[in-house]
Amino acid sequence: MGTPRDSTQAQAEVVVDRLEDEYPDSTISLRYSNRLELLIAVILSAQCTDERVNKETKHLFEKYDGPEDYATVDQDELAEDLNSITYYNSKAGYIRDSCATILEDHDGEVPDTMDELTELSGVGRKTANVVLQHGHDIVEGIVVDTHVQRLSRRLGLTEEEYPERIEEDLIEIVPEGSWQEFTHLCIDHGRAVCTAQNPDCGDCVLADVCPSEKGDGEIDLASGDPW
Repeated sequence: MGTPRDSTQAQAEVVVDRLEDEYPDSTISLRYSNRLELLIAVILSAQCTDERVNKETKHLFEKYDGPEDYATVDQDELAEDLNSITYYNSKAGYIRDSCATILEDHDGEVPDTMDELTELSGVGRKTANVVLQHGHDIVEGIVVDTHVQRLSRRLGLTEEEYPERIEEDLIEIVPEGSWQEFTHLCIDHGRAVCTAQNPDCGDCVLADVCPSEKGDGEIDLASGDPW
């Protein structure tokens, strides 16, 4: 069991510093060329890997060009184009409805505020944060995906279980200049080392400060279950 820093703020700072050294090129892994493509890719990424999304959007973005194409295509046709994506029928509906709203209420442009984005079909705060950060260069929060949720609990940065509450805790302790980067660092580390089922604590740069470290720790703080 590692020994965390005396405060969650100090713990967050050491986590960021070490992961920055470990993953100096950390960034978003979804592929897109404009704000609409980003929005669609993030909608599709819910409960689906970025790798799978990138494979699907490669042909999707060649076929459809602009919100008009998505808003007017038959939903069954769009769903068929997405059939390797989890929940593709629902996501096809979200994309069509969101693009219709973008056309009707935003002059065909992806909006640039949290309130307007979260009014789009299938768009919650996590999706909106990604679009704001990478589409509009607006950082007003921290994207909490499954990796951020797991690592922030394992590392003792929060005891909250739900993404919005976790984000509230992280905003208070993660340096503001690292809000965007923090998500990508957690994703990279979560994929490479701190996996959900079998984290490689022996090869982790954070093991000595991690209260969930398997060497002596008995509990995975991410789940609350024994190792």
